[in-house]
Amino acid sequence: MPTANKHRKPEASAPCLCGKEKWAECCGRFLNSTHAPETSLELMRSRYAAYALQNERYLMQTWFSATRPTPPLFAENEPIKWLSLEILSHHEDEHDGVIEFVARYKVNGRAQKLHEISRFVREDGRWFYLDGRFPDSRSPDNKSLDKPKT
Repeated sequence: MPTANKHRKPEASAPCLCGKEKWAECCGRFLNSTHAPETSLELMRSRYAAYALQNERYLMQTWFSATRPTPPLFAENEPIKWLSLEILSHHEDEHDGVIEFVARYKVNGRAQKLHEISRFVREDGRWFYLDGRFPDSRSPDNKSLDKPKT
């Protein structure tokens, strides 16, 4: 598998990449493998930080096995700079989570946004990213997501 991080991790006392708390008290503890996310929201925020760091190992480990893509997730020298994460809604029960968010980023200096509704599943006490859809899309494939049969 490729190297764990393409970008340097923040200092422990720096703000977290997800915008919530200090790195060491927020997503840093998950990406450093000292803790596992206890909620789908913690997993969502830590996966955003992993994308910002291009931490493919963490992203693959937290992706549900039935929907996990084949690496690599990132192109060499991919010019993406993640700017901010905004959580629009969050619903979670014992086994499933749904989070709607907007992530802002730049590609080659040009501002972009990703608006997604992500689904998460809890299996054997661990949260995993299942899949997502894009509510802004007009694609006929953009149907509501049914719960998978696991």
